[in-house]
Amino acid sequence: MKPPTVKKLEQFLLRRKMIPDYQTLMRPVLECVATGENSNASVVEKLADRFKLTGEERAELLPSGKQTRFTNRVHWAKSYLKQAGLVSSTRRGYFVITDKGRAALANTSNVINNAFLEQFPDYQDFKNRTREADTDLTSPLAEISESLAEPSTPDETLREAHRKITATLASELLDRIRNSPPAFFEKLIVSLLLAMGYGGTSKEAGRALGKSGNDGIDGVIDQDPLGVDQVYLQAKRYAEGNNIGAGTIRDFYGALSCTNHDLI
Repeated sequence: MKPPTVKKLEQFLLRRKMIPDYQTLMRPVLECVATGENSNASVVEKLADRFKLTGEERAELLPSGKQTRFTNRVHWAKSYLKQAGLVSSTRRGYFVITDKGRAALANTSNVINNAFLEQFPDYQDFKNRTREADTDLTSPLAEISESLAEPSTPDETLREAHRKITATLASELLDRIRNSPPAFFEKLIVSLLLAMGYGGTSKEAGRALGKSGNDGIDGVIDQDPLGVDQVYLQAKRYAEGNNIGAGTIRDFYGALSCTNHDLI
């Protein structure tokens, strides 16, 4: 008879195998939203039922204790599908399938996983951004280990996991910012410049003017308490890879042609 500790370990490993990995969950996630908008929570619940997870499996937490393991895997599956353009967010905590997602589901022979997502330009862009973010995080030792095809050390594994989480979070954040209302975006830019040190220590130094949709001024930051020295700004949102053109800068400069203020 095996010692109790060995039995518990075997039961734990078996239970881990019963919880599907995030790539296995990609097609089921798409199928859940194929008929319309769903919340993250409802998709998790539907898939838990579909895979017949036990109460213990549903409740199993990550080491952080802040999220269940199954919920985490569903969210990662959705996140990668979103990066590839197969699903899109509709509002906070809700998402729908896209035309790309429907096309992927239509072919039942498709194994939807990371390798399948590589064909989509949006996913390739995401992977490239992830690699760029890794430039400053990868240690020489990790590079040597990779070149020699040696297993990663625990420290390198943690670093890689942190890099992926950070890159995915950054991409999700940028996506939400690009889809936010103009007024929110203008206030965000003002807050960002204040956090960078413009306006000194006064919390009331910056304000958005709510003039989106024109070539005027979207925000003002007082560099001194009296508001004599000011920074005017214009908030512009562009798609990934697009830059502000010279014409836009000239238009903004024209809006300030009668002032002697700083230009950002």
